[in-house]
Amino acid sequence: MTTYVPGLEGIPATRSSVSFIDGEKGVLAYRGYPIAVLAENSSFEETAWLLLEGRLPVKQELTEFSDHLREHRHLEPPILKMIDSLPRAGHPMKMLQTAVAGLGMFYDEHGAPKSVVGSNGGESLKILACMPTMVAAWESIRNGRKFIAPHAKFSFAENFLYMFTGHEPDPALAKIFDTCLILHAEHTINASTFAALVTGSTLASSDSVISAAIGTLSGPLHGGANQNVLEMLNEIGSPEKVKPWLDNKLANKEIIWGFGHREYNVKDPRATILQGLVEKLTKSKGGEISPLFETAMALEIAVEERLAEKGVYANVDFYSGILYAEMGFPVDQFTSIFAVSRTVGWLAHWAEQCANNRIFRPTQLYVGEVDCQYVPLEKRK
Repeated sequence: MTTYVPGLEGIPATRSSVSFIDGEKGVLAYRGYPIAVLAENSSFEETAWLLLEGRLPVKQELTEFSDHLREHRHLEPPILKMIDSLPRAGHPMKMLQTAVAGLGMFYDEHGAPKSVVGSNGGESLKILACMPTMVAAWESIRNGRKFIAPHAKFSFAENFLYMFTGHEPDPALAKIFDTCLILHAEHTINASTFAALVTGSTLASSDSVISAAIGTLSGPLHGGANQNVLEMLNEIGSPEKVKPWLDNKLANKEIIWGFGHREYNVKDPRATILQGLVEKLTKSKGGEISPLFETAMALEIAVEERLAEKGVYANVDFYSGILYAEMGFPVDQFTSIFAVSRTVGWLAHWAEQCANNRIFRPTQLYVGEVDCQYVPLEKRK
């Protein structure tokens, strides 16, 4: 191949049965199941099994898998001590990447295990189970509060909210958060998943695979975009300021965070579901729409009026940031929460890569000089 394609756009990098996107119709499916169906009917634990095993579990399998996740939630004291030693002003994603890599000092797993979902899933199961614990631990530690250990009576989503807030979670809020985890669990070969594939293709351990993916997710053009959405909405300030703000941004060819997607020419199906969750949460609080949500809805309408013909619509980052803000999560934790969910997708693709592995080694089109003559240092001018 002699044609350079920036960003490898449209170039197949692997064969996969994990998830599917139809960007023209706004379709996202995990293992053949539409995302809207899973969001309405499934749980994060069941969706995780589906992604990892390729099928829906029977009741006993789901119970055992959920129990295994509960058993592996606790962090080793040295990992907690390491987290506690980090600068309090550090970004949560930096902490998370460091902590996940640190797990590799306690586990040594090269190449994907035969099954991530079983009790012998090893380091990969430990990472999946501990991601919420690490994120919640950092929230407590950096704010000078006592670390809240995980509780076995709670589901994956409930336990995260419990550790993060210190309070027994409201069932309705836990259900909304569980749906968020499902929506963010997987999205084909995005940048962080590709990073996981490349790292996994070297037969590196799962802590290296996941920490590489976390580092990639942290960028503002990937997982970090939802944090930028909140900063953007706060900059706008109110619905009546939306149109002049947008006109100025478009005139200067600046990024409108939370809009447009490489895969979708219509509204991201996850954004539609998340918007509904924001409305559901608003009703549970008495029906009063927050100024933030009002500004967001006005911005979405204005963007569609100007950019819909170019296929630019709201993506998952637009409404996930708003929803997490309405749920009370700190803005700089949004991407870490994204990583908690996406870990299962990374693991599913990693296992698929290892099952039919070939190390990634793309080529390049060289554009530098040739046949240069070396001049000794003392003769250079």
